[in-house]
Amino acid sequence: MSRARRLKPAQPGPILVVGSVALDSVRTPFGAAEEALGGSASYFSISASHFAPVGIIAVVGEDFPIEHRTVFESRGIDLSGLETASGRTFRWRGEYSVELGHAHTLETQLNVFSSFHPRLTEAHRAAPFVFLANIDPDLQLEVLRQVPDARLTLSDTMNYWIARKADRVLDVLREVDVALLNEEEARALTGETQLVRAADRLLEQGARAVVIKKGEHGALFQSRDDRFIAPAFPVPALRDPTGAGDSFAGGFLGWLARTGRIDAEAVHQALVTGTVMASIAIEGFSPARLIETDAREIAARMQVLHRLVHFDLDPDYLELEGKPLPRAGQSTPR
Repeated sequence: MSRARRLKPAQPGPILVVGSVALDSVRTPFGAAEEALGGSASYFSISASHFAPVGIIAVVGEDFPIEHRTVFESRGIDLSGLETASGRTFRWRGEYSVELGHAHTLETQLNVFSSFHPRLTEAHRAAPFVFLANIDPDLQLEVLRQVPDARLTLSDTMNYWIARKADRVLDVLREVDVALLNEEEARALTGETQLVRAADRLLEQGARAVVIKKGEHGALFQSRDDRFIAPAFPVPALRDPTGAGDSFAGGFLGWLARTGRIDAEAVHQALVTGTVMASIAIEGFSPARLIETDAREIAARMQVLHRLVHFDLDPDYLELEGKPLPRAGQSTPR
């Protein structure tokens, strides 16, 4: 009997994700995968499950492979909100060029996802941490109305919705606690080319806090009170960037749910946790690396990043405000 079959049924956890569960076919210069487990809710939930219990709200078709359900069960992910509808599961086919910056979509089959309508039970509505993946902003707003007591809500979006429903995307942005966007999305939504100005503009438009994902350059967090830049973990063997953003979100919200804190220090650690989980995800196809990783590897990467960016500030710098820098061999001017 498999490990998944011996597990007790998962209970709705402190984290709820509303998004897609899909079958992805991906080709990169480093390999390919056919009809592998994919979708925003899949990457997010597996990433976040390393830190806290997670429940999924999504839909799949009758053809969804049992082995993929077993993957979720093996991570203790609650599938009571995973609806099985008559028809075929959402499918996406894409490829990446050698620079791996952006996916080129070859085919999208929405199938049962085209009529997806999130259904939340009372237990789901009690989740204190909620992630709204990049679904229709009208559906995101509908979910938000059902979780008024959530401690922290996080949203994602995509250029498809920004091009078609920018006003509704901004409505979501104003309702959630933290809005997650990548560089291209932030520029498209604000008209700003510089990311710091784009973040400022998003706050002016009503956002409470934003995280702008910068790919291999890490992530920028900005609120009205705080700004923090998290570095990306230096990955020597990137294979497939699919799901990196959702894996980042899973690490980010997973860490906050684990600690139960949402203060600035916790948010900074959550951002770095997010970049670590994204770095693991992109080393394999589908969420394979997220499934096989463990607490020891995650902690080791956190420590590497800490060593890479931590330094002690020389006392001289604490006294230099309004003073010229000393020349070599000279002491600090008094």
